[in-house]
Amino acid sequence: MTTHFITAEINLQETPTELQKTIEAELKKQGEPLRWAIASVDITQQKATVEAVVTKQES
Repeated sequence: MTTHFITAEINLQETPTELQKTIEAELKKQGEPLRWAIASVDITQQKATVEAVVTKQES
C-alpha cells in the first residue's frame, strides 16, 4: 500500500452535502482517501481545489 498527495478541481455544487459527495466520489477514483481539504475556491469559475492524501493498493 502506498500513499499519494493529490489535488483535484471540483465544480461547486448547490449544497454542501452535494459538494462533499462529489469530492469523495472524485477522490475514490484515485484511491482510498485518508484526509482531504478544500484548499481554495474560484468563485468566477465556480471551482474548488481539493488537496488530499489517498492510499492505493500495489498490484
